[in-house]
Amino acid sequence: MSWLSPHIATQIVDFSSAMLLLTCFAIVAQRRLSACVDLFALQSLFLAMTAALVAFFTGTRHIYIAAALTVVVKVIVIPRVLKGVIERLNVTRELVMRINIPASLLICGALVMIAFFITQPIIPFGHLLTRDSLAIALAIVLIGFFTMISRQKAVTQLIAFLVMENGLFLGATAATYGMPLIVELGVFFDVLVAALIAGIYTNRLQDAFDSVDTTHLTELKE
Repeated sequence: MSWLSPHIATQIVDFSSAMLLLTCFAIVAQRRLSACVDLFALQSLFLAMTAALVAFFTGTRHIYIAAALTVVVKVIVIPRVLKGVIERLNVTRELVMRINIPASLLICGALVMIAFFITQPIIPFGHLLTRDSLAIALAIVLIGFFTMISRQKAVTQLIAFLVMENGLFLGATAATYGMPLIVELGVFFDVLVAALIAGIYTNRLQDAFDSVDTTHLTELKE
């Protein structure tokens, strides 16, 4: 990194992190489920790029492994599983939303401001390279949580859960330059298993109610 000033390296990492946040807004503004899956894959690719940049600029080599696992699990495997679920169920669009898209985007904008306000006192104590990424990571977690409660289709809620996990991974990278490798391997395994179980759960939901709308779960009785 000696050939590159810390200021420029910080700007490169911030730009890559900002692209993650931009894909969050794109997911919130999207009704087509397959497009949401594609945007999640793109967000995961930006996450892998951010992790690789942090590894390159800091010399923390185990982050390269986490970046490679992100590409394999979140860019390739999970999107293929979700696309298979969508094709099998023949559910292409989120037709009913608890909150419409313009209002959702305004709320997400407010969540970003809240995230930057909350992290402002602790940002000066962070690493120079990833100092601003911490606020972006919190904003991604908040937007993912908001998307989970504002959408009704199980597939969209699963994508929102995965977006939250991306935010947590970015936060760990920003705050501590990545978790220990064994912890990262465990997290990736858990995320992969959760995605597979959610795919099965979505199929069962379709078989039981002829819909993947999770509000039907309130009809279940003992």
